[in-house]
Amino acid sequence: MKPDHRRLFFALWPTEAVRRALRELLEKSTPSLGGRPVPAENLHVTLLFLGSVDAARQGCLEKAAGGIDAPPFELRFDHLGSFPRARIIWSGVSETPPALLSLAAELGRGAAGCGLEPEGRPFTPHLTLARKAGKPVRDVPHAPVAWPVEGFCLAESLTLPTGARYRVLKRWPLGGQRE
Repeated sequence: MKPDHRRLFFALWPTEAVRRALRELLEKSTPSLGGRPVPAENLHVTLLFLGSVDAARQGCLEKAAGGIDAPPFELRFDHLGSFPRARIIWSGVSETPPALLSLAAELGRGAAGCGLEPEGRPFTPHLTLARKAGKPVRDVPHAPVAWPVEGFCLAESLTLPTGARYRVLKRWPLGGQRE
């Protein structure tokens, strides 16, 4: 990656209460499934991966995100699944709120307006719980974790010797409230 670029993504970032509930789910689920648990501070839902972005394009993305007027919604994580090829275990939602799909689509249009190509794969809302999983899982129910989503953020992925670390750069509220 070029020195003047950052590896960025738009995401939903959980509150501390949601993070605690997810941490409990992590502790109960991942030992039997194998893999390396994702650190609780890294838990998030990626709305749109942007890749390597320079400062000018980051400014364009922030402006586009600031123009989005989307309502708050609730996510209800209720089952485990996996991406076997990537060896990832995740928690997913049985019902995807239309407001979430609209938010992800609007961010995609904003990114395209800033000259970024959208990802080719469809948006699948999930929380990655473990990497390098030993065995795949499919639709394993778990106690629901409710997450009232009231905002989204732009985050940076930092690659460190100890693994990836994510840092929130900017936040936007849902529901039309602006800073």
